[in-house]
Amino acid sequence: MRMVSRPLYLHVIDWIKEQIREGRFASGERLPSEFELAKQLGVSRSTLREALRILEDENVVIRRHGVGTFVHPRPLFSSGIEELFSVTDMIAAHGKRPGTHYLFTGRVKAQAEDREKLNVSEKDEVVVIERLRTADDEPVVYCIDKIPAHLLPDPVPLHYPSIFQLLEREAGIRISYAVAEIEPVGYHEKVSSLLSCAPETALLLLKQVHYDVDENPVLYCFNYFRADRFRFRVVRRRLLTR
Repeated sequence: MRMVSRPLYLHVIDWIKEQIREGRFASGERLPSEFELAKQLGVSRSTLREALRILEDENVVIRRHGVGTFVHPRPLFSSGIEELFSVTDMIAAHGKRPGTHYLFTGRVKAQAEDREKLNVSEKDEVVVIERLRTADDEPVVYCIDKIPAHLLPDPVPLHYPSIFQLLEREAGIRISYAVAEIEPVGYHEKVSSLLSCAPETALLLLKQVHYDVDENPVLYCFNYFRADRFRFRVVRRRLLTR
């Protein structure tokens, strides 16, 4: 049987992954230049570029034109999308200090989408709370929360660490479940700037309608997560038929 030698670029891929795994190339760190890496490994630059291309496809590295190649940052936060959590609880659960910067709070006329999601009329108002959430002072999530105005006092108290606590303490409402949609978002001029994202850093938009124990919609929220800081997983179960 004729033995086929393993392509050289695969050895380069293995070597770079090993350096990352053992901490010689840290998360977010810039790799040596292509010239330096090719010389160190004793391979051609075309072989190295093929290895880097595959590593980029695997989200192991990020290549920035004219700047260099960087180790893809590891997500700081991970959670199951089937778990109903507050952003505050998620940040705290990972040993970080949650913080909040309020960007806007006010009552506005319910728009068409608000009326559909929150079951309110065009005459009704919704409270809009716009916040920037931080973990150890680093901005990580941009939130827009909408609540039927009749559920909350005016002005809305802003000393609660989470919207869940605000609803429980001020309206006696306990969230039972939520229906969520998750969408990948590229560069967003406003949100990416607020979250201090590089142009190539993607965002994950989590849109959720929250329901109380009586199945009334009470909260419609848009949460923009930095994709380099958060990872969500989904547990999928097979439906067995007889």
